[in-house]
Amino acid sequence: MQLRLSVTLSLAILLVAMLAAIFAFVSAFDEAHEMQDDTLRQVASLFDRQHMTLRYPQGVADDEESRLIVQYLADGAKATGTDDATIPLPFPTTLADGLSTRDVGAEAFRILVKTTALGERIVVAQESDVRDKDARESAWRSLLPFLILFPVLLLVVGDLVRKVFRPIASLSAEIDQRAEQDLHPIDEHHLPSEIRPFVVAINRLLARVANAMETQRRFVADAAHELRSPLTALSLQAERLAASEMSPEARERLRPLHRGIERGRKLLDQLLDLARVQSTPSLPTTAVSLHGVYRRVLEDLLPLAEAKQIDIGVEGDHDVQVLMDDVELTTLVKNLVDNAIRYTPAGGRVDLSAGLDQGLALLQIKDSGPGIAREEHSRVFDAFYRSLGNDEVGSGLGLSIVKTLVERAGGRISLGYTEEANQRGLCVSLWLPRRQP
Repeated sequence: MQLRLSVTLSLAILLVAMLAAIFAFVSAFDEAHEMQDDTLRQVASLFDRQHMTLRYPQGVADDEESRLIVQYLADGAKATGTDDATIPLPFPTTLADGLSTRDVGAEAFRILVKTTALGERIVVAQESDVRDKDARESAWRSLLPFLILFPVLLLVVGDLVRKVFRPIASLSAEIDQRAEQDLHPIDEHHLPSEIRPFVVAINRLLARVANAMETQRRFVADAAHELRSPLTALSLQAERLAASEMSPEARERLRPLHRGIERGRKLLDQLLDLARVQSTPSLPTTAVSLHGVYRRVLEDLLPLAEAKQIDIGVEGDHDVQVLMDDVELTTLVKNLVDNAIRYTPAGGRVDLSAGLDQGLALLQIKDSGPGIAREEHSRVFDAFYRSLGNDEVGSGLGLSIVKTLVERAGGRISLGYTEEANQRGLCVSLWLPRRQP
């Protein structure tokens, strides 16, 4: 629309400017001729008032571009040549009074014949080529304002069109920068009235989408709550069954059942966490000690690490104050550390670190596990996506929860390798806002 409007207005301006320029050129050309005719009349009137007498120069060269020829009409019969080289010129003696154009030799002359008060008939003449040249120069000078105005108008129109469409561009940028869960209405009060109905329709659509997503989240949360009790009962029955006497074959078959129940319980817990994270608004940010969060998470997950004889700990003593809700930061770190412990082989290593990078708090969690292939780095953040080739119990929701929390906090997340040379181990790096000292 902006391009079409600019082109259409530019073509309209060009067409009007061309028509106006042609009219101005023709008008200026005719006006210059009229002024030149007035000059001939003024010379004739001056000759008559002053009762001048004529004496023709002999062999004197003059400037043809500026000369005016004045002679007695009767002297045209005494002309010695047939061109304008010598004066008097061979004008016909029968010319009537007034203006006319006559050819003398190969030259056209504009002549004025006048009868003076003394009864003498005089001729005032000028070459038509000289007159036309002066008239064209005057006409071209009259086009100078159009030559200046046309590009200025094009620039003004282009700038005006950009300013008119600037609210639409700003609105597009604002919507494009929104997060996936940000469905609040668009402010239409500062927008032009022509596009306000369109924005109102978008707001209604956003409201319907928000209601649909809220209904979906409530369904997931309600379903997870309803399934939690049966799974808890199944887990208790499996524990009681494991405590009873049974054959080795039955105990071997009980182990996959117990793992399936635990996986279901973890899936429900993470579904509830995901529903809570996506449905609740962003909580007020406070300055949270990252080492304090590390300490609480390690206290909760240390039994899981000790069961696999994993060396887990915090590298360095430098603490960082992160601007984030304490509960959300704890959930974020706990999901990452839990994944690192689960996917690190027995006897492996998990390291947590805190630092600064370009004014942001840098959190890194490294493990000595198999890592994640680079082609899967963008997909592992999708809900329920799990890398193939591992037998660990999981739901594929941990990294999805982490990404949601990081984006809500205004940070970013990146995956890499702990050992880049061997492409082994997973290194999760998070950049989060921090409290400035």
